[in-house]
Amino acid sequence: MRGMKYLSVKIALVALVVVGLVAFVAACGGSSTTTTASIATTTTAASTTTSAGVGSSTTSGASSDAVAAITANWIKFFDGSAPAADKIALLENGQQYATQINAQASSALAKTVTALVSSVTVDSASTATVKYSLALGGTVALPDQTGQAVLQDGVWKVSAASFQALLALEGASTPSTT
Repeated sequence: MRGMKYLSVKIALVALVVVGLVAFVAACGGSSTTTTASIATTTTAASTTTSAGVGSSTTSGASSDAVAAITANWIKFFDGSAPAADKIALLENGQQYATQINAQASSALAKTVTALVSSVTVDSASTATVKYSLALGGTVALPDQTGQAVLQDGVWKVSAASFQALLALEGASTPSTT
């Protein structure tokens, strides 16, 4: 039963990261635009490569840059091997969630989480919608999720709402927002 709770925590963490990228994409864009990009990230700790494709098209270089930034940040946020401090920096109001993120960082299961971003749609200059899946050890465990990215302090981040939704899936409490 305890192993299931750790699995739930990892799935929730991955989902929150994905949601943050959606918000990040939305924050970078101007009009409702979806951009095509293909980003590959290498995780040196595990010596594996995780690819994330982003589907659709765009007419704006700025939106393209936003989609790339959102995708990269979403993947980094949900990378189980990324330091907790990096994740906190990539989450909207991340310091409010430091306790949860630090707790998840110590989980062996959580260290195998990766995000696969399928699309990013920039909804406004400060919000985006991210479609993603979370994988554990290379196997998709939480498919076809939708999250939000937000532009905060000039950085596209996983939205707090997306992270809270993942925490709720695992039954974890969330800090109150003010």
